[in-house]
Amino acid sequence: MKFMILVKSNPELEARLDAMGDTQMKNQKDQMAAMEVFNEELRKAGVMKDCDGLRPTREAKRVRFDGTSRTVTDGPFTGDLVAGYWLWDLPSVQEAVAWVKRCPNPMPVPSEIEIRPI
Repeated sequence: MKFMILVKSNPELEARLDAMGDTQMKNQKDQMAAMEVFNEELRKAGVMKDCDGLRPTREAKRVRFDGTSRTVTDGPFTGDLVAGYWLWDLPSVQEAVAWVKRCPNPMPVPSEIEIRPI
């Protein structure tokens, strides 16, 4: 079964990440190193098919559809946001949950990961 694992974000978190000082950035580098170890475990287990982080929504655009009309809106955006993703292949959602529970916190602040079956 395939799953998209979504690292969640929000406007406040994006602002906090933008405002991080050098010391906090070093901590983030340490977290990223721990994340790379986790990603390597996923690769070796044959679980991970793809992964990446997304740039902040201030660099994004949204296209709104209404019949034949299209409206483009520039970021930043509000509400629930996605900061990154993994694509995994596992036999069950329970195994996806078990892997996510092993994951280092992907953010330097409290965060949330969503598991979505594909």
